[in-house]
Amino acid sequence: MKVYRNNRPPLYIQVHPDDNTAIIVNSGGLDEGTEFPCGLKLIERIPQGHKVALRDIYEGEEIVRYGEVIGYAKTTIKKGSWVKESLVLMPTPPKLTSLTFSNKVKEVLPLEEEFTFLGFRNEDGTVGTKNILGITTSVQCVAGVLNVAVKKIKEELLPLFPNVDDVIALNHAYGCGVAINAPDAVIPIRTLQNLARHPNFGGELMIIGLGCEKLSPDRLNNGINDNILILQNENGFMNMINSIMEMAEKKLKKLNERKREKIPVSELVIGVQCGGSDAFSGVTANPAVGYAVDLLIKSGATVLFSEVTEVRDAVHLLAPRVINEEVGKALIREMGWYDNYLRRGEADRSANPSPGNKRGGLTNVVEKSLGSIIKSGSTPIVDVLAPGERVRKKGLIFAATPASDFVCGTLQLASGIHLQVFTTGRGTPYGLSMVPVIKVSTRSELREQWPDLIDIDAGKIATGEATIEEVGWEIFKEIIEVASGTKKAWADKWKIYNDLVLFNPSPVT
Repeated sequence: MKVYRNNRPPLYIQVHPDDNTAIIVNSGGLDEGTEFPCGLKLIERIPQGHKVALRDIYEGEEIVRYGEVIGYAKTTIKKGSWVKESLVLMPTPPKLTSLTFSNKVKEVLPLEEEFTFLGFRNEDGTVGTKNILGITTSVQCVAGVLNVAVKKIKEELLPLFPNVDDVIALNHAYGCGVAINAPDAVIPIRTLQNLARHPNFGGELMIIGLGCEKLSPDRLNNGINDNILILQNENGFMNMINSIMEMAEKKLKKLNERKREKIPVSELVIGVQCGGSDAFSGVTANPAVGYAVDLLIKSGATVLFSEVTEVRDAVHLLAPRVINEEVGKALIREMGWYDNYLRRGEADRSANPSPGNKRGGLTNVVEKSLGSIIKSGSTPIVDVLAPGERVRKKGLIFAATPASDFVCGTLQLASGIHLQVFTTGRGTPYGLSMVPVIKVSTRSELREQWPDLIDIDAGKIATGEATIEEVGWEIFKEIIEVASGTKKAWADKWKIYNDLVLFNPSPVT
């Protein structure tokens, strides 16, 4: 009698009928000689998540996954063998000049049921999912003072205002010693300006400046000075702290008056992102998120997906979904800008994926891109945002950002997300202080390893214990609960928050 590891028979996943590769599902991988019910026999040991050749793939022949070419065989790869990174030549990226627009735009039919969440309605009509006193800096020089002040505010003032969730410092490394008028300086500046407008701050943001920086504090607040404090105008350190405390107390009193009320889900802006991806990302977590994205769009909500380098090699699959040529040209513009950005830095596409991604079975950025874009669902793309731009339409939006988790998160915050759904296969404790982050694991093994960090396990899709649709609905309902404050994501429970990281492609002087 054959005994299998974890009492599971050997299992692989072939995503598309045209695929000549499949990924190994079993935890710990499968040994040489393992035979599948279909008759495929492994001729070497293959780790979990890595690809097996379903037939002989000859030298120079296409290697196919997701029904798309992810590379070419450097040498003949025998049926039943491990399709390793060293055996795969990367294909050229799709030409931006040959894309076809708007020929696969689906009609969006609304859900029969109207969903609501409990949020904070602001005076300007925006809504929030948290009630936070945000204090931003105009320059890194003041961060040390602000950190001391925020600690005192949390200890001495915050307990007096029970309706306020938190006090956070929006520290960053910009503001001075930079080419403030360089063309690309628009990116970090508008990012900071739009972070200051985030709806979770309820219009009560504070700005702490030094007084001699290149980035004038009033540029972060549309020229309004009643919430700006300049440290060079204060008499000594303790006066600085006391002045910050005094302003904070006034702001906290106003924020404490905010109350949650029933709001349509159509008011939500949700960001989706992946980090620590693996070969399961494109078959479990990301498709489930994509299904949840479709549910959100059908409810009238807005969803942002991002990460240019993880879209670029699959852009030919997105271009047919843009609603018109104007949006298509914007998509090309952002892809082209990033191509040039990488060229200036003498970087290429092989810099992505990371070593951890590769250990998880991802061969190259082409395969990673094909698995990444699935989390955008299937609805039309209604707009494209340059880095740090604010949302201006409802529906599915591509917000151009680097693939770096921290930079992407910061830019999505600037665009106005209320909550982020984050998929991971390798695992990361990443979190954002300004909005909740829901973690979705691609593998059940990760959920078992990190039961108090992963919110939803999509790995059960790979083993057939749940469908993509079932996990998609689970994510959708989790979004509503977390946005309402009736449930906390693990990152918020533990207060695991990453620093803001601005995208600054302009020179530092």
